Amino acid sequence: MSDRICLVTGGAGFIGCATSGLLAQRFDRVVALDNLHPQVHARRRRPQALDRRVELVVGDVADPEVWDAVLEDLAPSVILHLAAETGTGQSLVEATRHAQVNVTGTATMLDALVRHRRIPGRIVLTSSRAVYGEGAWREPGRDIAFYPGQRSRAQLERGEWDFPGLEPLPFSAAITVPRPISVYGATKLAQENILRAWACAFDVNAIVLRLQNVYGAGQSLHNPYTGICSLFARLARDGKCIPVFEDGRIVRDFVHVDDVVAAIAAALKMPEAAADAYDIGSGTATTIEHLADLIAEIYAAPPPRVNGAFRHGDVRHAACTIEHAVADLDWRPRVRLNEGIRRLCAWIDAELDERVDRVSAA
Repeated sequence: MSDRICLVTGGAGFIGCATSGLLAQRFDRVVALDNLHPQVHARRRRPQALDRRVELVVGDVADPEVWDAVLEDLAPSVILHLAAETGTGQSLVEATRHAQVNVTGTATMLDALVRHRRIPGRIVLTSSRAVYGEGAWREPGRDIAFYPGQRSRAQLERGEWDFPGLEPLPFSAAITVPRPISVYGATKLAQENILRAWACAFDVNAIVLRLQNVYGAGQSLHNPYTGICSLFARLARDGKCIPVFEDGRIVRDFVHVDDVVAAIAAALKMPEAAADAYDIGSGTATTIEHLADLIAEIYAAPPPRVNGAFRHGDVRHAACTIEHAVADLDWRPRVRLNEGIRRLCAWIDAELDERVDRVSAA
């Protein structure tokens, strides 16, 4: 049996497929475990983007019997744990589903590894910026950090988008205290804590990557929670006006999937984690209004419209510093937003045009 085996949970998803070629080159055997959920995989079949050298096992990470079957003849040296239910808003109304996959699924995996005596040398977990919630804010000119918590519905209904008298600070795993304000964020933080406690007890090298808003070719085009970049692109492609929530000044850090793949590759080969978690983003704060303007310009669509609507559970400002990831992982993002968005739009155009051609030929 090969001693260089990588097991990837959620391996048929967006990031799993994007990472599959690199993993297939680096390891002797790569196995992807994925339930092919119809929200992500409309036709529930092996994605074309998943490298052909990767073995696909269809199963649920929260099912102990699935793990018994997988680990019967598989002793992974490394596990890349991508499997998760995502979607901030969705998690507020499907809390059980998110907890089952993200929390119970992680615990079920760890129990199975012990039960079958398949303790890997390393587990890399892709976590989320959602663990921070609204993060830390401060009074202008002062270094004292405040954690204002979740914006109330009454506050949002009054159009008070920011916290009065405070300015946001970028997320940093080294100093920002995680205080999630969504069920999704809470389950991702639970994932981190469960893994750290278990890994310490079994002498496993655990590395946590807190991803910012990931975008790029390969995102599901029918999943309503797949990401705002592809949503905006599809609206603009159809000649529609992009609606922009609140006052347009919501801030996100958009990181291209190629840069995320590079960060995962770095985490897989680094000697050991020097920090509890690493923030993986572009290191640049971008307003949603700017993103919408950029995409509308690409498609010559009508100018985006700021509509004052809001979604409960969304954070106002989510951007990060990346110096610790740059230093410890020997990694830095390479794809700038303008270039990355144009590449995403070109991929979406090709995908949707191909679908039209297939329907016309049928």
